[in-house]
Amino acid sequence: MISRIKESVAPYLKNLEGWSTSRKIIVIESDDWGSIRMPSREVYEKCLTAGYRVDKIAYERYDSLASESDLELLFDLLSTYQDRAGNHPVITANILPANPDFEKIKKSGFTEYHWEPVTDTLKRYPEHGGVIGLWKEGMQRGLFFPQSHGREHLNTARFMNALQQGDEDVHFGFQHGVPGMIPHGGHTRGGNRYVVTLEFEDEAGRDAKLPLLLEGLDLFERLFGFRSESFTPPNYLWYTGYDEAMAGAGVRFYQGNRRMKEPLPGGRVRLQNRKNGQMNSYGQRYLVRNALFEPSLYRQGIRNPADRCLAQIRAAFRMRRPAVICSHRINYVGFIDPANRDRNLPMLRKLLDGILNEWPDIEFMTSVQLGNLIAEES
Repeated sequence: MISRIKESVAPYLKNLEGWSTSRKIIVIESDDWGSIRMPSREVYEKCLTAGYRVDKIAYERYDSLASESDLELLFDLLSTYQDRAGNHPVITANILPANPDFEKIKKSGFTEYHWEPVTDTLKRYPEHGGVIGLWKEGMQRGLFFPQSHGREHLNTARFMNALQQGDEDVHFGFQHGVPGMIPHGGHTRGGNRYVVTLEFEDEAGRDAKLPLLLEGLDLFERLFGFRSESFTPPNYLWYTGYDEAMAGAGVRFYQGNRRMKEPLPGGRVRLQNRKNGQMNSYGQRYLVRNALFEPSLYRQGIRNPADRCLAQIRAAFRMRRPAVICSHRINYVGFIDPANRDRNLPMLRKLLDGILNEWPDIEFMTSVQLGNLIAEES
């Protein structure tokens, strides 16, 4: 009984503060596009055989580079819907334009970190040669709007230190093209800690992260031909000391949660509260996610993901807030397990049907369009 009360009240508490509007605005923000997680079904099975319980963590079980068919099915679904202005539901897709170059790292004797552009990564995958073209086609059709999520989804310092120290788990993952690895055996709490990009041990480690973030923005521009105006801190970790440089690099908006985590030395964090539309001292505004559509994250115990998301959207609109839906890439990929994608797309259809039936005056926007609207009206 108490849990049900909390579930019904929580969406309203998330919307107590921030920019308000009578317009019914929907933004879908989706992280992790372009990043390696589990390279293939074959590697997944090898991990299980070796005693790594990758079946117990959703990201290890399902998440991988989206294939051509993954994108085609997603785009086909999105294109069947539109708002009154003719806009389709659009995925603000937060991109990682690089991945570790395992071959070069190995050739260095694990003394040097090397990355490769995502274009090179995709060429080696069997169903991914046309992915970049599909990303750009999705942009043209108003279905897929890339933004920056960093350079690679990897704590490169932690990763290299583990390799140099001979960590057996990380070396096993490395041999199979996995960036980092969960602990061996039944203990999987915390998952793959090597993908937590912005944790650091000391101030020198903290300061070394900024050039990587800025390089990620440059690589994004090289890939798509335009600067990313928004940025999503990986794992919702962000050190505000990076803000000035990020603003100078063109970042005007931060995507994220109402409660963000500021990393501190030694892996500790400090919570920071954010309000939707709030502006920092460099003129950057925060966009706050207040709804969740994550059907693949089964360990969160979310029942009826579409209905729950609709309830959260309903709360946002009643509180005169835009609905910013968090929905990671994992929900739309079937390269490791097609059943994951095939199970979730009908739930996305149910969600979109529910949105348009309940709010015929809905407006579908990207994160940058919402940010610009907030900036104009504030």
